Amino acid sequence: MAPFTLRWGIISTGWIAERVVSDLLVDPATRDTHDVAHKITAVGSRSVAKAQKFIDEFVKGDKSVKAYGTYDEVYADKDVDAIYIGTPHTYHYTNALDAIKAKKHVLCEKPVTCNAAELRALIAAAKEHGVFLMEALWTRFQPLTKEIKRIGEEGTLGAPVVVHADFSNDFGIENLPKTHRMLDPNLGGGALLDLGPYPLIWTIVALYEHPTNKATKPSNITATMYKTPITGVDCNTSYTVTFAPNSSTGSTLAAQAVLSCSMNVTSHSPGVTIRYQRGTIIIDAPVPCPRRFTVQYFKAGQPGVIEREEIRKFEYVGDGWHFQADEVARCVRDGKLESELWSHTKSLLEMEIFDEVRRQGGYKLPPGIEKVL
Repeated sequence: MAPFTLRWGIISTGWIAERVVSDLLVDPATRDTHDVAHKITAVGSRSVAKAQKFIDEFVKGDKSVKAYGTYDEVYADKDVDAIYIGTPHTYHYTNALDAIKAKKHVLCEKPVTCNAAELRALIAAAKEHGVFLMEALWTRFQPLTKEIKRIGEEGTLGAPVVVHADFSNDFGIENLPKTHRMLDPNLGGGALLDLGPYPLIWTIVALYEHPTNKATKPSNITATMYKTPITGVDCNTSYTVTFAPNSSTGSTLAAQAVLSCSMNVTSHSPGVTIRYQRGTIIIDAPVPCPRRFTVQYFKAGQPGVIEREEIRKFEYVGDGWHFQADEVARCVRDGKLESELWSHTKSLLEMEIFDEVRRQGGYKLPPGIEKVL
């Protein structure tokens, strides 16, 4: 049987779109995927020339791909099934809503919106128009993540207790123009919204999704920020996410995540450590797309004494963005409006946590930037 082919329209032609499109063009057979495939049919940018340049460079000059100088033309294209949105954070809500109203399925780059209220509005619109909507948190769909989740839940390690995760990047902010996406509050600048989803997703996978948690929201969030005097956006953000037993939901999980993100220092390895009662999972950097992890199993009755270690490595063609696209294609093929792996509920949890972290850190976006409050 021929694979189901999802036809993509690409919105924005920046670095992230380059990476995603490059992976979309990787032969699915190289990752043992035979049921779905991908086709780029349209690219939208601020000018036809920019869109065509992107096609020439990253879609291998495919003459069948249409170059548009507006996003609206991509939304209206009858040969487009799904829209990938790679614009800055503060444009996500408007871009996604326009695509949804055009009855296109949507994969929107993280963070999917600037706040939880915007996301709730998008979810309602997607359901009203009967289209699929998902945040492009690509880490959740990678084979390494799925394997870590399996090991963490099969019982040998016991219950998770503490997650330590950091994702940082030294952008050289002293030398950036104030209009750069990392510095400009009008673009949702700062470390939290740009880098923060990656430490948090490991918390959601290891703790929120753990069977003992029964999909119970965190009991407490505590946050602190250092805001750069250059523009007032958050430069360094640290926060803890606590899960306590909950009799009303049946959760027995007692665990905490200690998370951080910075835009003035490089990441370090390991990027994530998940500590269990009877062992530890150590995940190598880079946190968004690791290729190796180590499992340490403790001796029975001797916490911290390592009995054995297992190292797992993952190799595939491409950089790992294609796994989320495969998920979108399968969901669209099967008539689903959301992914079970990265559901609307999980994206909402992410945005609710970020709303609280920003509230405690005193970081407000300029008036009018958030379209729904």
